[in-house]
Amino acid sequence: MGKIKFVIVGSGWRSLYYVRIAKALPERFELCAMLCRTQEKAEKMSEAYNIHTTTSIEECKNSRPDFVVVVVNKADIAKVSMEWLDYGFTVLCETPASLDLDTLKKLWSMHKAGKKLVVAEQYTRYPTYNSMLKVLASGIIGEPDCLNISLAHEYHGSSLIRAFLHQSVDLQFTVRAKTYEFPTVETLNRYERFTDGRIADKKRTVAAFEFADGKAAFYDFDSEQYRSPIRKNYVKVQGCRGEMIDDVFYYLDEDYRGRQARLVTTDRIVHTGDLNPNLSDVREIVRVELKNDDTDMKTELIYEPVFGYCGLAEDETAIAGLMLDAADYTAGKNEAFMDMELRKALQDAYTAVLLTQAVNTGETAVSERQPWQCE
Repeated sequence: MGKIKFVIVGSGWRSLYYVRIAKALPERFELCAMLCRTQEKAEKMSEAYNIHTTTSIEECKNSRPDFVVVVVNKADIAKVSMEWLDYGFTVLCETPASLDLDTLKKLWSMHKAGKKLVVAEQYTRYPTYNSMLKVLASGIIGEPDCLNISLAHEYHGSSLIRAFLHQSVDLQFTVRAKTYEFPTVETLNRYERFTDGRIADKKRTVAAFEFADGKAAFYDFDSEQYRSPIRKNYVKVQGCRGEMIDDVFYYLDEDYRGRQARLVTTDRIVHTGDLNPNLSDVREIVRVELKNDDTDMKTELIYEPVFGYCGLAEDETAIAGLMLDAADYTAGKNEAFMDMELRKALQDAYTAVLLTQAVNTGETAVSERQPWQCE
């Protein structure tokens, strides 16, 4: 099988994730070009990252990519995605698919008309989160019914909520939410580390989701959480036979005796030499195993790298899997699976719209049936 060819439309922070994937897996992916808005930006990106850049849409089309990555600002991402869908290409767009409900409906209509859209909703594909989901799917704690989650924001948070609670994309829900501001010492942003003790007000959104089947999720996310060493992630999932708190499972065995098992993650740190503090040391997941508290129980392998040891962080590992899916989709494979993946991504974006509505109005937002829910 030949290399998978792709084009990147956009040149911001997220576009570089796809550049790093192509460089880490040159036997799998070929970056044909990065489309930039100006010649100045094209020259800057080409020199900085040693990639081919262009300002010509026609040149990108003529490279005949297997798919096009659309990674522009959130306000324009749907419009640009629709343009490239109309050109006849499979589009892998960054999140969210859209910021408003009407455009989400337009994207679904284009899909129903035969256009191929993939949304880069990658969090459930992280090696660590995916390992949690695999163990929960075994029924170790029974059917999950209550979730406390502080892992990701808005649409990413919605994706994880649905996955942890085993929720259908069709299930209706309500959401109540409020945003607070608290003073926080700034430590790290996308590009630099702060060590001067500067303090700024940071937003924290808390929300309660109640689903039609009686399940509930309590969402809590701080705007500093993705990078700050003093704002950590956590997750707790409860079922009738136990609960998962982060990487530890507390459960009942067949004799109703309390047991404990833990996900043990083995990683390696790859020193890149990048001047960006977020990228200077990459944490690559090597293995995830489930270890029972009984020493005579065998360790169960849950995850090992699909791409081998290649120096990719969890986010990039997850995105690389989506890129494989996009190429297969173009080739006419896994169409039912990709249809359901798009339904989920549109529902996640819609959930984010309702969450924002609940925050802004102070009232309970109520979901309504949408065209991408099962017909």
